[in-house]
Amino acid sequence: MSGGKIGAAAEARSLLLRCYDGVLSTISVALPGYPFGSVVPFCLDRQGHPIILIADIAQHTRNVLADSRASLIVFDRAARDLQANGRLTLLADTERVEAADDDIPSRYYRYFPDARDYHLTHGFAFFRLRVKRLRFIGGFGAIHWLEPADVLPVNPFTMALEASMAEHMNADHVDAMRRYCHDLGLANVDQVTPQFAGCDAEGFHLVVNDQVLRILFPQAVSSPQEVRAALAAMARR
Repeated sequence: MSGGKIGAAAEARSLLLRCYDGVLSTISVALPGYPFGSVVPFCLDRQGHPIILIADIAQHTRNVLADSRASLIVFDRAARDLQANGRLTLLADTERVEAADDDIPSRYYRYFPDARDYHLTHGFAFFRLRVKRLRFIGGFGAIHWLEPADVLPVNPFTMALEASMAEHMNADHVDAMRRYCHDLGLANVDQVTPQFAGCDAEGFHLVVNDQVLRILFPQAVSSPQEVRAALAAMARR
């Protein structure tokens, strides 16, 4: 890749890791050929593909079961000028996640704890958006087509390692996580109980009052020991 595309890929990856919801567009069954948009929360699997949990009665579920092609647009909802800020379109094929894949529900429910109760009212299923190509717009004139291998963040940690990190942080290091929230400028951090949701090579996510927050490591990590050292250093500073 050229230098411009390498930089665009890094920006696109950073944006994807900061976002936890987006606009899912599917091909309508009710009005054949027309795009149908809906808002969905998502987290990423260990290969960086978005995972969504959708109801069997939802229109977008009927759509993807009839035609697997879809796109997901993510952008910074806090940006004052959406046209001048980055946004990323992921073109993908949807596929139902196999019931035997225990990693997907456990990770998704850490990001969206309330979703555990969805199954009490309707049938829900996990779907993966297997990304085929990405379109990143980093602002006016900064437009790039990108490949999944250049953007999607492959997670170096296994399901067991990540679950162990989350359990340890949530049981023993709530005060440290409050300090991380304070560094982000959150108000009244002493009154919240952050929950450690997920970790990857570049940072981690906390859930605070139903909001997913992205926090970066000072430098990339690849082992639990490096994660532990980075978290400890960030808590001390």
